[in-house]
Amino acid sequence: MSWRERLRALRMDVTPWRASRDFRLLLTAGTVFYFGAMVSYVAIPYQIYTLTGSNFAVGAIGLVELVPLVVFGLYGGALADHVDRRRLLVGLGVAQAVLTAVLAVNAFRDDPSVWLIFVISAFLVSTSAMQRPSREALMPRTVAHDQLTAANALFSFGMQIGVLAGPMLGGLLVAYVGIGWCFVVDVTGLLVATVLYRLMRHYPHRAETTPPSLAAIGEGMRYAFGRRDLLGTYLVDIAAMLLALPVVLFPALAEAVFDKPELLGLLYSAETIGAVVATVLSGWTTRVHHHGRAIVVAAVAYGGFVALAGVMPSFWLVVVMLALSGGADMISGIFRGTVWSQTIPEAMRGRLAGIEMLSYSLGPLGGQVRAGVTADLWSVRGAITSGGLACVGGVVGTALWLRDFWSYDDRTDDHAVAERATRAAAGEAPSQ
Repeated sequence: MSWRERLRALRMDVTPWRASRDFRLLLTAGTVFYFGAMVSYVAIPYQIYTLTGSNFAVGAIGLVELVPLVVFGLYGGALADHVDRRRLLVGLGVAQAVLTAVLAVNAFRDDPSVWLIFVISAFLVSTSAMQRPSREALMPRTVAHDQLTAANALFSFGMQIGVLAGPMLGGLLVAYVGIGWCFVVDVTGLLVATVLYRLMRHYPHRAETTPPSLAAIGEGMRYAFGRRDLLGTYLVDIAAMLLALPVVLFPALAEAVFDKPELLGLLYSAETIGAVVATVLSGWTTRVHHHGRAIVVAAVAYGGFVALAGVMPSFWLVVVMLALSGGADMISGIFRGTVWSQTIPEAMRGRLAGIEMLSYSLGPLGGQVRAGVTADLWSVRGAITSGGLACVGGVVGTALWLRDFWSYDDRTDDHAVAERATRAAAGEAPSQ
């Protein structure tokens, strides 16, 4: 094979985009949604700080959002397994647009209300947590079964574009035109995404559904934790986020360690840039079948690169290590998403998406605490390196304990084979 052919083989597989109209709608809607949300992500903490001058008040936003995230993430997953998922996406999209519009009106007032920001933020995270399981549960229905790896890569690419571009625009809007316009952009994005959801065709549930309840949520949890391959994907994600996530230490790393506070933004964007590059070069992932091993290797690489970032002698080498860690984490995420999409039955997909959302939402919150405490007791570099090494140990331990996870092969796994047969029997085919 020539070098040109090898490079061509690395290009991101866009077959799902070409093959399915509804996938294009869902992907575009999700990208626009993330872009607008990340603009507000910049605006809300900045507005609270300018109004209160308190770092604690800024951090309290996370405390206010924690309980709604857990409660409504789980409930939204159960709801997605019972009601029309497209209709749920549309209704919750409208609700988020209205709530964000309230933030915009409040920001344009001469004396914005701080308590209103906290209240609306809690409602916003509630509606967002309820909506996301439906979006993730619908994605596998819009593409062919053998396109799921490529579809997950494309979905991740859209999210990362929003995560990368949204804060940049948010920072410019805050600096030059005012906080209120950040929320206007977010409202516009939410309305565009909602219209795109509305244009999708109807995807009825294949079988009798279970009404949302504590019993239904418990059923989903028992299913998730009863499957060792799924449990492995959750534990690897938690190990990476809880033990190795270094984001909270970036300000201290830039200022106290390297005396380069003006380059702080590079630390925040390095992992995202690495993730985007890895996704663009993800064509090879569609030819991998041992997804458990791919997840483990990528997650070990993530922890290793984070550990190296903690000992690099120059700022720019730290940025390179963080970019490599972001790329490795993205590859792990693509394969985790593929395992979920390939093996989870239609009747459970919403509830499992809610549980999955908690696994990668709660980990970073705990990881911030771990990193901060370790840095205060030891050092910033020590906290970063020890976290990366702990991640490597946690991932390797998970692979040794859960052999079913390590040996997962999408060609022979019982759950993947059953889901492939179910979809074939249902005659599902993506719409052009």
